Amino acid sequence: MRNTTTKIRAVSVSLLILASLTACQKAPEKKERPPAPVTVLEVKPSNVPLTKEMVGETAGYRDVDVRARVSGILLKRTYIEGQNVQAGQILFEIDPEPYKAALDQAKGVLSQEVAKLEKARADRDRIAPLYKENAVSRKDFDDANAAYNAAIASNQATQASVRQAELNLGYTKVTAPISGATSKLAQSEGSLISVAGDSGKLTTISQLDPLYVNFSYSEQDKQELEAAQREGVIDLNDSSKLSATLKLADGSHYSEIGKVNFSDNRVDPTTGTIRARAIFNNAKSELLPGQFVRVTLNLGTRKNSILVPERAVVQSQADFIVLTVDKDNKVVPKPVTLGPRYQGQVIITSGLNSGDKVIVEGQMKAQPGSVVKPIPASAPATASK
Repeated sequence: MRNTTTKIRAVSVSLLILASLTACQKAPEKKERPPAPVTVLEVKPSNVPLTKEMVGETAGYRDVDVRARVSGILLKRTYIEGQNVQAGQILFEIDPEPYKAALDQAKGVLSQEVAKLEKARADRDRIAPLYKENAVSRKDFDDANAAYNAAIASNQATQASVRQAELNLGYTKVTAPISGATSKLAQSEGSLISVAGDSGKLTTISQLDPLYVNFSYSEQDKQELEAAQREGVIDLNDSSKLSATLKLADGSHYSEIGKVNFSDNRVDPTTGTIRARAIFNNAKSELLPGQFVRVTLNLGTRKNSILVPERAVVQSQADFIVLTVDKDNKVVPKPVTLGPRYQGQVIITSGLNSGDKVIVEGQMKAQPGSVVKPIPASAPATASK
């Protein structure tokens, strides 16, 4: 009897312990997670500058080949390659001795012709009064006049030969036709220079201030802009007042603002593009001919454009999506079409309407269809716990 009572008590204690353990192992009640905070921006249409970026190449305002105008041995170069020179500065000297001799010879011939002219004049002056008195024949008078006129012509021709010889002697000193920066020397001292062919080219001078930037735009771009202007979507600036800016190869921006001063009136049939050119001040010679740059044209104004920060756009395979928040604070993804970028923002050409609330921060916490806690972009977002 005592053993039976002991067993009953043991079973009761075991049941109490098991009940306690079961109570301890019961799962806690699941708490509902609060909506994730996200930063939203309510989009509104606004007018933004209409720009177009293209690849351009710099070129000298004037590029002039310095060429020899007389043949001969190149004696010396009087400037330092690559440095700036001034218009009229002597750059090269060609052996002048043959041209000095030619000038002396021409002057000698001129002296002979002067003497012949004086004799012809004297003969004419003697015969003229005799002819009036019928002391000489008409033939003698005509011969004297003809000899005098021939002497004048011969004298003039000889004077021209002297001037030509003086010019040739002066051409032995090759001067800079314009001010600018010189290129690499094409002919070295001691070379035989000829006025014909490539041997006559000595160097090239480029005027770097101002500087041209050549670029091209497509025929399609032109047609699309004109169509958008007719539809009232954009306002184009006057073609005579188009400004341009430059981005250099290292990503920096050139400080000067240029002006478009040429646009061709025909389309290149091989490329389908139209050539154009902008001019920039380059007083500090920061730009050099032959540089590739990015040219941005300020074409006008794009009306009623919707912009969102670039970070708000999510790429899904080949499409672009913007996450928005509806009136019930639910996340609604919207496919969008992107336009040009402007100051860290991107223009949405389709897919968004005025008043839409776009998620600009916290996209990773915003699952489509989920409820979120929108915080205006002007207010700091609360960190999620």
